[in-house]
Amino acid sequence: MSYDLIVIGTGPGGYVCAIRAAQLGLKVAVVEKRATFGGTCLNIGCIPSKALLHASHLFEEAGHGFAKMGISVGTPKLDLPSLLGFKDQAVEGNTKGVAFLMKKNKIDTYHGTAIVPTAGKVDVAMADGTFQSLETKAIVLATGSDVAKLPGIEIDEKRVVSSTGAIALEKVPGKLVVVGAGVIGLELGSVWRRLGAEVTVVEFLDRILPGMDLDVAKSFQRILQKQGIGFKLASKVTGVETKGKALKVSVEPAAGGDAEVLDADVVLVAIGRVPYTEGLGLEALGVETDKRGRIVTDMYFRTNVPGIFAIGDVIAGPMLAHKAEEEGVAVAELLAGQAGHVNYGVIPAVVYTSPEVASVGRSEEELKAEGIAYKVGKFPFLANGRAKANDETDGFVKVLADATTDKVLGVHIIGVEAGEMIHEAAVLMEFGGSSEDLARTCHAHPTRSEAVKEAAMAVENRAIHM
Repeated sequence: MSYDLIVIGTGPGGYVCAIRAAQLGLKVAVVEKRATFGGTCLNIGCIPSKALLHASHLFEEAGHGFAKMGISVGTPKLDLPSLLGFKDQAVEGNTKGVAFLMKKNKIDTYHGTAIVPTAGKVDVAMADGTFQSLETKAIVLATGSDVAKLPGIEIDEKRVVSSTGAIALEKVPGKLVVVGAGVIGLELGSVWRRLGAEVTVVEFLDRILPGMDLDVAKSFQRILQKQGIGFKLASKVTGVETKGKALKVSVEPAAGGDAEVLDADVVLVAIGRVPYTEGLGLEALGVETDKRGRIVTDMYFRTNVPGIFAIGDVIAGPMLAHKAEEEGVAVAELLAGQAGHVNYGVIPAVVYTSPEVASVGRSEEELKAEGIAYKVGKFPFLANGRAKANDETDGFVKVLADATTDKVLGVHIIGVEAGEMIHEAAVLMEFGGSSEDLARTCHAHPTRSEAVKEAAMAVENRAIHM
């Protein structure tokens, strides 16, 4: 079989790339090692974790939030198998949806393990034991990422788990130790805390959410602590003893010092992810990688081997599904002779806890490091009518604007549905908008989004409700 494009991997980057290329008239095939499409995100990552976050949030609201609104339901009872079944339904619905889109767009699909012996050829060891040799004009590597391992600690996905095991625990742990205070650790830690676990997060750095605006991270940590999550910052896990009934987690100061031992029923290792390119044959092919194992590409997603492209988690940049999708669209359009492009300065990031944390653009720390003079507008949800009416007043909106031009350089939100609100900031920034543009845009009342308008107004010290 011969194709214009073969995409290896059908996570958000891969399947979106394939669909866009097919829309543009290219003959496309995909190779996927799993039985289902969607990659880590749909199968064991974004989608199942969001289903658990949603269900656990409702469980907690029923137990602790309904009564003060005059709703009496008694003490809710957790049916964990059914809750996990709800998560599995979400996964099935989404993966079947991608399979439908493959058929709709007439994309050939191969389930098996791919190897690239040379540019223009992909060999596939099929899941059914057969072998396929395919020819193509272009190959896009979209194989995603894998869990980063902690040296000396073996993940068994039962008691010492990665995110994969953490979305499928058979019972609520009495004590959960989370290693890593990034997005994955905080989200899954929140799930099990709501369901009854005692959660302690151990982080090597002296802050949570590395890379996020520091002001936001500090405020968010206080909110999580108020919810009952404990933190041991500037600390490192040096070992996990698994022999006894309880796990023994050795924790030392990151700068060195005496260790302490934490008891745990489950340890979640969530220290990040690493590019996954195992078994593709890239080293023999001479595809260049950097010191972190990421495939090196140019601005057109081309590797150093002609005809081979790469997108998503296997290349530099934030490991986000929507970043991979944008790259997938861009490379498909470039292959079709169009002008595909990704604006890396306007890629939103969201932490789907309760409240959510969302950001787009630069943080204050980044602006200071770059020597850019800026103004800050900040508005708390405590002063927002809708938030007060709903008793959801934690958090704030912060707008960062260029001190000279007023161009919005970054927006950061902590609050209920922050992940939905961040996108008006993203659209504004795509058009090079100013804080005044945002401040003069009429926002419906009463909505949480009014806090975004007020934060923009606060850049020039003219917020109305504060």
